[in-house]
Amino acid sequence: MLKRFGLEEKGVTVGSEMLAGLTTFATMAYILFLNPVILGDAGMDRGAVLVATALAAGIGSILMGLIANLPFALAPGMGMNAYFTYTVVKQMGMPWQTALAAVFLDGVIFLILSLMPFRAKMIEDIPFNIKLAAAAAIGFFIAFIGLKNVGLVHGNPETLVEMGPVFTPATMLTVGGLILMATLLHRQVKGALLWGILMVTACGLVVPGSDGKPLVSLAQLSWPHLSALSQGLFKLDFAGAVHLGFAKIVFTFTFVSLFDTAGTFVGLATKLGWIDHDKPTFDEAPRGLIAESLAIMVGALLGVSTTTTYIESAAGIAQGGRTGLTAVVAGLCFLCSVILAPLATLIPAQATAPVLILVGFLMMEPLLKLRLDDITEALPAFLTLIMVPLTFNIANGLIWGIVSYSLLKIATGRAREIHATMWILTILCLISLQRGH
Repeated sequence: MLKRFGLEEKGVTVGSEMLAGLTTFATMAYILFLNPVILGDAGMDRGAVLVATALAAGIGSILMGLIANLPFALAPGMGMNAYFTYTVVKQMGMPWQTALAAVFLDGVIFLILSLMPFRAKMIEDIPFNIKLAAAAAIGFFIAFIGLKNVGLVHGNPETLVEMGPVFTPATMLTVGGLILMATLLHRQVKGALLWGILMVTACGLVVPGSDGKPLVSLAQLSWPHLSALSQGLFKLDFAGAVHLGFAKIVFTFTFVSLFDTAGTFVGLATKLGWIDHDKPTFDEAPRGLIAESLAIMVGALLGVSTTTTYIESAAGIAQGGRTGLTAVVAGLCFLCSVILAPLATLIPAQATAPVLILVGFLMMEPLLKLRLDDITEALPAFLTLIMVPLTFNIANGLIWGIVSYSLLKIATGRAREIHATMWILTILCLISLQRGH
């Protein structure tokens, strides 16, 4: 079994891959308690969503590891779950059962596109400068998420964002965790990020939050029952999905997740060093896209919104993860969390935020390779870089990068440099912008 991962060829060991998988899981564990809250607002049973989230993440990650041999972990996507609840269910008035059917059909469409060369060709033909910018943009994005999660950055009606309070116990624990993890990385301690997460979590047992209570409380543990899964299992309403029309389903789910996945794949592969100017894609991409398509369908059957590749996989990659064994280990942790979910939810934001900030920093390296001497290449990269964190959406960054690239090439008389796939993507992006998705 282990031979299929090619550990020796990648220069890694079982131990290093297990550490990477545990680190990835630790940085993703928040989805276990956030997803039930968000999908609960759509009228779904929160206990059912918790169990389904753990199963969908576990099965999806294992599929990615076994089918594609990629260190990419999957789970129901943040952003897509909010889109599911607040746009599709609440604004469009679609019952959640019908929305789940739409998610399943999204997976079917993804699978068809993945079996065809289009999705792999899409990743290959995106200009190299935009790929580099997407990787760095994801770094800014996840660092921003980390800062936001602990209140170091928060909203302001006049300036949009501002710095939050620094000299509070919780914030100081975050800063201390950041310095600790950075020091461990500097000293090349194996499992530096995971050790940091565990040490900060332990400190959270005594460090108070804004309410004066400890950040981590064992008294809040409550064990989920597997029987809760039946509340959302196989509750898909296909008749309602077909009644709403194919085009609406495509544009409410498929388009958004299409670009979100492309951005994540490109960013993570660039961080791994698998993509460069002479190699626009990587061999495992087609199988990875198939694995994600299957994970979307499995997740919908279980009762959760779109399952997608997580940018937090970069934490495991930074820890040394290079093969599908990393994803399998993360997936097994999620499967175990069906029973041990409350233990996973004990990890406070103050423990994961330093990891996200550090991983964001580590993903800045591609910026050194950016081509800035040609504005038709540089400006699209800049727009990709800035629009991802500012719109809180990876897909939006790619959309602006692709559209600006094509328009600049046309305006400067260099339209012949635009690949056929890029023409198709540009049209789809313009339609998406017009529809406001």
